[in-house]
Amino acid sequence: MDKTKFWNLIEQSRRSGEQAEWLLEKLSQESLEDVLDFEWILQGLMQESYQSRLWGAAYVLMGGCSDDTFDYFRGWLIGQGETVYERVVNDPEYLAEYIDEDNLDDEGYPQNEELISAGADAYTLIKTGDTEWDDEAYDELLDQLAGRGLPAEPEIEFDWEEDDLEEMFPKLWERFGEEPLG
Repeated sequence: MDKTKFWNLIEQSRRSGEQAEWLLEKLSQESLEDVLDFEWILQGLMQESYQSRLWGAAYVLMGGCSDDTFDYFRGWLIGQGETVYERVVNDPEYLAEYIDEDNLDDEGYPQNEELISAGADAYTLIKTGDTEWDDEAYDELLDQLAGRGLPAEPEIEFDWEEDDLEEMFPKLWERFGEEPLG
């Protein structure tokens, strides 16, 4: 699987209504190698989007943003498709224009925790016949990704403090600063 196929799957899954479930079903019908490719690309995008500036934008949107919430936000961002992902990674202020109630989760947040585990769940399903957590299958997946050269998640140094966010993100602040999502 290459990035084109990856993004095609993301686009198709967006139309399904239950994005992560659709991806799990589709990926579990693919070869183990394709599932590894999917997970490799997903993890690469998660690492690419692990940016201080993007975290600051998520903080404004939701009135705060823990490390887990930032992971789920990046899962949501990838789930919006290649065009939106690239635009937001390059200009987080685009979120002020892009976000509406139709692209948020059921609680009104830009989060998709399930999407970031779809590849690992499909790998486990193929290996064990079940999606229940399996330490052995997960460790094997991590070993496979490490064998392909996937680096550890980079360290992040924040280049902002909460008081800086209004000035850093004037469009986001105008729309969400006083009334964050949720």
